Formats: sequence, C-alpha cells, structure tokens
Amino acid sequence: MTAPGSASASGIELRHLRAFAAVARCRSFTRAAEELLITQPALSRTVAQLEAGLSVRLMDRSSRGVALTDTGAEFLIHVERTLAAFDTALAAARHELTLRLGFSWLLPDPWAQRAIARFERATGAQVELVRCDDPLDDLDRQGVDVAVVRGDRPVGAAVRMVHLYDEPRVAVRAREDGDIPGSDPSETVADALRWQDAHEWTLVVNSASGTTGPWCWPDGNGPRGYVQTTSFDEWLESVAAGRGLGIVPDVAERRIHHPALRFLLLTGAPPSPVRLAYRPEAGTGSALLRRFLDAALEAAATCTHAGEA
Repeated sequence: MTAPGSASASGIELRHLRAFAAVARCRSFTRAAEELLITQPALSRTVAQLEAGLSVRLMDRSSRGVALTDTGAEFLIHVERTLAAFDTALAAARHELTLRLGFSWLLPDPWAQRAIARFERATGAQVELVRCDDPLDDLDRQGVDVAVVRGDRPVGAAVRMVHLYDEPRVAVRAREDGDIPGSDPSETVADALRWQDAHEWTLVVNSASGTTGPWCWPDGNGPRGYVQTTSFDEWLESVAAGRGLGIVPDVAERRIHHPALRFLLLTGAPPSPVRLAYRPEAGTGSALLRRFLDAALEAAATCTHAGEA
C-alpha cells in the first residue's frame, strides 16, 4: 500500500521533487538549501533518495558545481509542470488564485501597473511577478502562465501571441567609447546613429530575451559583428565594457541609470513590439488567463504611445 503523500511505492514525495527542482534552478546545493531553509546535508540526502527511488542519476556533482544529466534535464520539465499543477490546485481550493507573469527586464510602465490593477480588481486573483532570463523558456516549462515578450523574434507554433503596442528603439554605448561609425554627421559626434548604417556596427545581443539581433536583418545586411550574451545583465555590462553597441526600446533610457552608459538617438529604426505570450493548454485556467489578456489590452489602449507605456 502506498504511504500517504507518496507518488508511488518507491516512496517519492513532493518534497523530493521540490528539492530536485531547487538544486536544478540554483545549480548549487548550498544556494538551494538556503532557499528551502534546510541544511545542505539534508538536501543532499533528499536528492539522493529521489535518485535511488528512480534508479537513475539526475545530477553530476563536481567542484565546479552541479549539472543536470540528460535524464535529469528531461525529468526537470515534468517536475516543474507537476509542481505548478499541484500549487495551482491548492490555490484553487483555498480560493487564492495566482497568475504568474514572466518578464526578463523592465516591465513596461505604466502598462504593467494598469493591467495588473485592472485584473486584480476584476477577479480577486493576484499577479505574481516572475523575473526570468528567458520568459519563453519558462512559459514552456510552465514556470509562468503568461510572459511579456519584447521584439519580433519568431516563436514556436504552440505559443500564442497578443500584440500590445510598439516601442521606439534607441542606441546605447559605453560612455568612454570613441566615435562610432555610422553616426549622423549633421549631429554632434556620436549623438545620433542611423539604422541603415548597421553594417558598420558591432552589436551586443541578448540572445535569450533581447529585442534586436540578427533576426532583425533577415537579408543579411545587419551589423558587421555580434557579441552574444545570454541575459540582460550580461548584455548591459558588455555594452558598458565597450564590447559594442546595444539597441533597446526607449524605456531603457528612462529606467536604466548606469554611469558607464550613454544613450543615443537612433533614426530610421523599426519600432519594437511589446507582446504577451501564452500557451492555451497551460496556465492557471483559460478563464483566468483570458481575463488577464483582456485587462492587458485595455491597459495598452490607455497608453497613447510607447514613451508613456
């Protein structure tokens, strides 16, 4: 007979899954133990019990940290979905529904505040803000229910997109850089750039959630070189270090205050769309998700232009 709280006769419980997911997310037993408020030896034993119960190795441990095996990476997808479904079920039973909104950097303002306020007033549910390096990846893993996506990168067929509005683009460079090729000679040196001169740039790209990258020039007439980064923080510090130019929505000029950066006017650039991504078959429920999409579109309509939103 299966013990209470166990998933099967192997004795695997939800605590085993939560422990594994925490270590996988933190890539460290020490940080995961701090997050779960347990000791590191207790956490190590819990993960070891899970591997023994499954008769598989889920993680490789070394002095450099923790890495998932191929089996562990596949198992993590199912674990995150299971935990998300379990937490949603508990919230529904307690009438404490939460919709998780994923974003990679700088939630658009005042759109985000207006959309969240409208949704929470109308439904009594709560919006949980989840910062993630790649919102689409978290959406696929069901770590979030809906995600703010900037730019016009292609997405998978299983993901639905809702367009909210467009944001103008600006350029950003290291404050100590010299003259930048492609600057407008009619302006003060390096105070403005032209989109059509992109072939003279080296562009720093956030490949996980950036708005501007090789996909913006499908004909191949883009920048002469690219510096790849995988998160907003890596992108920011790479631009500040003078590795190349950055191109971002103009909200960044209002919200980023970095002493090593300087923002420039960018003429001729196409606008950057702001969209919501969701998976119709996932999330906390189609009705709740639809209510949030409605609130999001209503809030977008009140923002007259990207500089306000």
